This record gives sequence, structure tokens and C-alpha cells, in this order.
Amino acid sequence: MKLLPRSLFAFAAAALVAGVSVAQQTPPRPVVPRPVVPEAPVPPPPDVEGKSWVLMDYNTGQIIASKEPDMQVEPASITKVMTDYVVSAEIANGKIHMTDPVTISENAWRGGGAGTDGSTSFLKLNSQVPLKDLLYGMIIQSGNDAAIALAEHTAGSEPAFANLMNAYAKQLGMTHSNFENASGYPIANHYTTARDVAVLSRALIHDFPEDYAISAVKEFKWNDITQHNRNLLLWRDNTVDGIKTGHTAAAGFCMAASAKQGDARMIAIVMGAGSEKGRADAALALMNYGFRFYESHKLYAAGATLASPKLWKGAENTLPLGTTEDVLISVKRGDYDKLKVNLDFPSTLIAPFKKGQQVGSLRVTLDGQPVTTVPLVALSDAPEGGFFSRLWDTIMLWFHSDDSGKK
Repeated sequence: MKLLPRSLFAFAAAALVAGVSVAQQTPPRPVVPRPVVPEAPVPPPPDVEGKSWVLMDYNTGQIIASKEPDMQVEPASITKVMTDYVVSAEIANGKIHMTDPVTISENAWRGGGAGTDGSTSFLKLNSQVPLKDLLYGMIIQSGNDAAIALAEHTAGSEPAFANLMNAYAKQLGMTHSNFENASGYPIANHYTTARDVAVLSRALIHDFPEDYAISAVKEFKWNDITQHNRNLLLWRDNTVDGIKTGHTAAAGFCMAASAKQGDARMIAIVMGAGSEKGRADAALALMNYGFRFYESHKLYAAGATLASPKLWKGAENTLPLGTTEDVLISVKRGDYDKLKVNLDFPSTLIAPFKKGQQVGSLRVTLDGQPVTTVPLVALSDAPEGGFFSRLWDTIMLWFHSDDSGKK
């Protein structure tokens, strides 16, 4: 017990001398039991079909492997992943509803109906279709008419909806994409990249899991016509649960796919493959590579106390800090023990704080390179203390390094 004041004095002196503004701590990390066997090498990723492709770890957003990830390409019906995201977001915002009756306009009927050479849900002109059925028709059957009808109902017109698509794309950080329509039907200035589609796919899975689940449905019947999902991987591998396919002569065969095994989820994007089978083979090979040679772990559970630094002028003397979501990590096999974790937060914390308020960051690095950064938040409300305790802390703060400017 006698060592504690001396340690605190030494820390305060060091902080005053160095003038640091950020505290760093390394919280304990769960130890993963491992058999004592020689570590096998990790091979390079498979050389698969496609003009460009990306393998992304869902938990961290890290690109594990890629080929020409930022090459601008035509997305064909992969466009509908963006349409799905926008419609799902507008539903979540209360602007439109799953039960809304949607009128099938002549533009939707002519532009994406049975008379075209594209995929269609065979919607009838001037009929009214529940929005939910249009969403199923667009995602499972890849119906162009359903996509156009959804766009017109959501934004008033397809061009206005395209502007909304681009606004959401910018918000998601899709920096190399531009959308001109909701269906992906070939048109000038309509492009994306494999990396951007991966970013979009991850956001769809995270933000709208119930809508994303539609992409795992294998068939959908509308107007007495049953059509099967074009994602062949749904029949090949029961861990695959999405996402979308696309094809035009110019775009080639494209696929956004995702699979989940335990805590790990992989996202594979393949653009411009030579055949329907080729894109499916490529996407599955990439995801299997990720699952086989990368490992996922839960570093910390949501709500767990990772640090309890001193709290000044508070009703309590410490402030519990943690994360609002589980901290999951995926690294190359054998690299888990090389991870370093640091908690960064101001060296002087002065009440009040609200539960959930960001106080600092949890940083995970590997060999000095950033792996992920997660907000570090207050795990409970921390109101101000009484008059005399605040007065006492005000006096004591004169002897404490005040780098936060909150004294």
C-alpha cells in the first residue's frame, strides 16, 4: 500500500515533464489456448477469375486480398445492392414502409418489364404491388422493373433516386462510384469498384440485417411465376447467405457474396468474370481462403470495463470505460499473439459524462500497423459531485497536470 502514493507521484511528475495530453493503457487480453505444433505457412491468395476482386473481413473492414480493387467497372445488377441499401435506409427513417402499395408506372414496365432483354419480375402495368414484394423481386429475381418501381416510389423519379444513391454512397465512403439508375441497366457514367461494393455490402449487412436476410431466400413467386435466386453459392455452401449477382455483356459476370462461420464473416466481390460458374467459383475460393488462413477472435465484449481512470469533480472517483460493441478481430493465422492494444484517453477526466459518450479510442495494431480503431466510451452516467468534493478537486487539480482544458 505504501508503494501506491509513490507510484502516483512518479506518474504525475512524468506527465508534467513530458506534457503528454493522452493516457495510454494496455488492457488484459484473453489468452487463446494453442496446441504446441509447428506453425504452417500462409500461402498467397488464390488466382481467381475476374477483372477485379476483393476479399474483405467483415468484422474489421480489412481488405485481406485483392486484384485491381479500385478499377472502375460497370456493376450491372450489383447496382441493386445500392438500391437495396437506399430503400432500407428510407424505410428505417420512416419515409416509406414495407406495406406501402406501389404503382407500377409505364416507365418501370417499359424499362424493366417482360418486354426487355433484362431480368424482370413480370410486374403488370398500372398494378399496385406491396413494397415488400418489390424488394423480394428485386433482390431474389433481380427484377429491373421492381428496382425502377422502388426508385420512383422512394424518390419520385428514377433520376432523383440516383442522386439519393450517390448521396448515400458518399456517406458510406464509396469514393470511386457513380450511379445513374436503380437497376444497373447499361448507361453512361454508371460505374463502381470492387472495393466500393465491399464497403457497401458490409454496410448493408451491419445496418439492415433483416433486409440483408432476403438475399438468402432461394426462390420467389410473383404473378404465378417462380424464379430462383441467381446466387449459385446458396445451394453449394450453407454458410453463404448473400448477396447479389449481376451480368451484362460489357460488365461480364459479377458477384457480391458473403458467408459466416462462427464469429468470422467474409465478403468476396468478383467483377468481370467469364461465366456464371466462374464468378461463383472465384467468390467461394476467396472466402474459403479467408476462413482457412485467417482467424477471428473476440478481444473484448461490449460493455466490459477495460479501464477505470480517475474522475475529477465527480460523484464517483473513477469513470468506467469500454466499448458499445464487441471488439472482434481477424488476423492471419499465427499473428494473434503479435497484436498490441492501447487505450487512448485524456489524462485528466472531469465530470460530468453521459453513458455512451466517447472519451477516447481503443487501438489495435500489428507490427506497428493499424488494424482497427474503436470508440472508447463512458459505460455509465458520471454526474458532478457535491459542492465540497468539487471544491477539493479544484484545489487538487492545481497539483495535477491539466492537459485537457476542462479544469
